[in-house]
Amino acid sequence: MQIHVHDTPQALGRAAGREAAAALREAVAARGAANYVVATGASQFDTLAALVDDDVPWERITIFHLDEYAGLDDTHPASFRRYLRERLLEKLPRRPAAFHGIDASRDAAAECRRLAALVPAGNFDVATIGIGENGHLAFNDPPADFTTSSPYIVVRLDEACRRQQVGEGWFAGLEQVPTEAISMAIRRILATARIICSVPDARKARAVRDSVAGPLTPDCPASILRTHAACSLHVDLPAAALLPPSLTG
Repeated sequence: MQIHVHDTPQALGRAAGREAAAALREAVAARGAANYVVATGASQFDTLAALVDDDVPWERITIFHLDEYAGLDDTHPASFRRYLRERLLEKLPRRPAAFHGIDASRDAAAECRRLAALVPAGNFDVATIGIGENGHLAFNDPPADFTTSSPYIVVRLDEACRRQQVGEGWFAGLEQVPTEAISMAIRRILATARIICSVPDARKARAVRDSVAGPLTPDCPASILRTHAACSLHVDLPAAALLPPSLTG
């Protein structure tokens, strides 16, 4: 894992967005097309803004949606499909080759089967992701399933994850946050040639430390990123505050 510490969240986003844009261009240049996995949430605001402003051949890129709440339609303010429509799709200069959004508003198990039929047989090319306050990857809360081969799964959201959604302002109270979601599974996330992880904010400092320097365990799902051959972790100074100096110097 390559760790990059930035002075501000904006600098973090610019660096991560540029890295993602370059990786997508390289993939398209190598084989004429690319598959891109995109996360949402507050941690991705600056990364996606930088990516949208870069020169990317979107017409050759298929976009896969990482996770979504069960029971929400795409008009809800917290819907991640709405987030991606407003912060990514509507801002692109050209339409992507395809966008495979997650519709978890009805039969979540059936939606997982539909999505499983769409993922590529091989690796994704690029993923831009984050790490949750509880160490989650996508909506794979601890203890995460490191073994399932299903590309998408229905997951239960733990209280720490649900409180994070309230804290970030997506919901007015804990009782409004869904208790289930559809998430890309851990092994399918890892089946990506280049993973770019953006993690700003002091509230993520413990999760960053545990992911990088703690045990490799399903109790900290993001710790599995250390096994990936090409993962970049971009953090700002507050998120890096608990990292051992030997890892950031």
